[in-house]
Amino acid sequence: TRDRSPPRRGSKEKDVRSSREGSASQMTRKAKGPLPSQAASFQANKDPSMAVVAAEEPPEKQKPSLAPTGLLAAASNSVAQSDGTSIALKYHEPAEARKPPGKDDWKLFVFKGADILETIELSKRSCWLIGRELAVVDMAAEHPSISKQHAVIQFRYIEKKNEFGDKLGKVKPYLIDLESANGTLLNKEELPPSRYLELRDKDMIQFGHSTREYVLMLS
Repeated sequence: TRDRSPPRRGSKEKDVRSSREGSASQMTRKAKGPLPSQAASFQANKDPSMAVVAAEEPPEKQKPSLAPTGLLAAASNSVAQSDGTSIALKYHEPAEARKPPGKDDWKLFVFKGADILETIELSKRSCWLIGRELAVVDMAAEHPSISKQHAVIQFRYIEKKNEFGDKLGKVKPYLIDLESANGTLLNKEELPPSRYLELRDKDMIQFGHSTREYVLMLS
């Protein structure tokens, strides 16, 4: 028969005491760290992988503000010169400004008497500023009666409804006088200042007291 003597009482108490001391020291080490929030504890119960307490997140960096400040718009109102001066622009294209489609070949013939001095391909751009200020205009007109920024030929996309309620859009040329000193004539009639007037094929334009005639043609 084997000797089934009971274990020593001292050794068992020693083992229990050491296990308690180990768990107490483990709890002390855990207590030194930050306690998890209620949301983190709830998440840990649902997902054991989320039981680790996350370190404190660094403060979020301030994001750059992309809101319009108006500085770009203010800068676009003038054109800087090489000598440090700037020229204030009297005209800016509207929201409906469009370049005419390729099928519409608008041309402007410049006449002096019976002679054609120049042919301008208007369809190349959406806006033509006419005047004596060579630094900013698109079409130079050097007669002294013409203002520095005299008038504009502007192509605009205009949308209208037909009798069935369908919207039909088309790019058309318009003429606007920029409150010039000596005015603009369209087919020998004075143009009201600061108002768009639609141009049509074979219209004739005159600026100031210049004898040159600008005839619009749609090829």
